[in-house]
Amino acid sequence: MRRPFALLAGALLVGALAAPAASASPAGDGDASFRIKDPRITESSGLAASHLHKGVYWTHNDSDDGPYLYAVDSATGRTLARITLSGIGTPRDVEAVSIGPDGRIYVGDIGDNLGGTWPYVWIYALPEPKKLVDRTVRATQYVVKYSDGARDAESMVVDPKDGRVYIVDKKEDGGHLYEGPATLSSSGSNIFKPVATVDLWATDAALSPDGEQLAVRGYFGGVLYDWEGGGRIKRAGRLNVPLQGQGESVTYSADGTKLMFGSEGADSPVTAQDAPGKGASSSSSGSGSGSGSAPGDDGPVSGRNLKVGAGALIVLALGFFGLRRRRGRQ
Repeated sequence: MRRPFALLAGALLVGALAAPAASASPAGDGDASFRIKDPRITESSGLAASHLHKGVYWTHNDSDDGPYLYAVDSATGRTLARITLSGIGTPRDVEAVSIGPDGRIYVGDIGDNLGGTWPYVWIYALPEPKKLVDRTVRATQYVVKYSDGARDAESMVVDPKDGRVYIVDKKEDGGHLYEGPATLSSSGSNIFKPVATVDLWATDAALSPDGEQLAVRGYFGGVLYDWEGGGRIKRAGRLNVPLQGQGESVTYSADGTKLMFGSEGADSPVTAQDAPGKGASSSSSGSGSGSGSAPGDDGPVSGRNLKVGAGALIVLALGFFGLRRRRGRQ
């Protein structure tokens, strides 16, 4: 989803700091940084590590593309296959992708550019293709409604143990984790209910392959939770999220050793970070490293706090450019 503020602030931050971790590097095992090279992928909004193909990540565009999934080889950044989903309607705002223990790819058409006015959204599910070639795959479409009314969301995860689907809504001052029914039904509506508070303006989330931790990211920060099953979460600390132009996605590598952070834009980077261990609050909160933490502060990563920090950086950047122009005139 396009956010002018995030684009401006992110561009200034990335341009000023030029984080080297975002550079492309060999990733044969799928656990190192790379760039998405396909010119058709300009709004990568979700990532999921393949369960069948080593080093491959599934992604999709945000909107205005079509019912497509892309299998990207992390070793080269090139697309190995584009999958066309059939048996569904026209996607509106696809924001998330996850793979369940049943071997199906779950695609979350859960964004709401109108700020939570659509009465329902959709989840699509299709078997992960065994061969990576361009093809059409029939998907199952599920209607999703929230028990407390329509809302915007960009984060969806599937529990790797029991296959239950969860959604995190996107609210500037923090939202909630919503739990779906034990089994999604393709007839009627699937009601998602809030079960826990999430202290972040969330743009994506990922569950570790062992089903023990939940990583939630925003534009400039992230929060790690211990996943206790059944939608029960316990905050474990901050995540050191890399600075990116418009940070929209996160997933664990297939072996769970890395967190892979993605961004929208052409030739967009996917940055690998070491995945924190269970109970990582001592190393991931209050460390002062990365963009997701501040010394002595483990409070909510709200949109308001992020705007203040980003605003200060923007003012500094504009002042710097102004000084250069003044010196040039002199």
